[in-house]
Amino acid sequence: MQIIRYPDLMPYLPVWHAMRAFTEQRGADTPDQLHLLQHPPVYTLGLAGKPEHVLNAGEIPVLSVDRGGQVTYHGPGQWVAYVLLDLQRRHWGVKQLVSSLEQSVIDLLAAQGISAERRDRAPGVYVNGRKIAALGLRVRRGCCYHGLSLNADMDLTPFQGINPCGYAGLAVTQLKDEGGNLTLAATGEALLAALLQHLQTDAA
Repeated sequence: MQIIRYPDLMPYLPVWHAMRAFTEQRGADTPDQLHLLQHPPVYTLGLAGKPEHVLNAGEIPVLSVDRGGQVTYHGPGQWVAYVLLDLQRRHWGVKQLVSSLEQSVIDLLAAQGISAERRDRAPGVYVNGRKIAALGLRVRRGCCYHGLSLNADMDLTPFQGINPCGYAGLAVTQLKDEGGNLTLAATGEALLAALLQHLQTDAA
């Protein structure tokens, strides 16, 4: 698997376009990719997203994109991991992919002494009912792109401008506020390691 790290904040649009192009052009033997990055402030609205879930965007741009799910926020201090996988080659369904992504975050948090859980029909990871990681995926031609976001050490205020993931009043949280003692950089590395463990071992 190819690991691609971005040292600086990456605008959403060029990364999204690159993911789509990679997925369209990849062949049966193209290696999978895992991208780790942070975005400047942006709201993204999924394919089924309802504009009314954007309550007050202010000066933050709102982009309609081709992932599943409703509206979410990306910004500095939040790690985003994009998984570009050939699911057909792995003999994986979306359910197994979602489970592996969620478990990666649950394991990372457990290593920090933080108990987290998943919810039925509400993809993501939660700590005491507060959402700490969001998932949104797109599968095309048997391959997936987009991925997950983990709130690490960020300004959570922009989440008040939306109904996160389409749920009015859904509280969000971050690693820093739940007692995590990793630096932002170390959190990114821990997320990468957890994802690689699950995406490689679960595929066996």
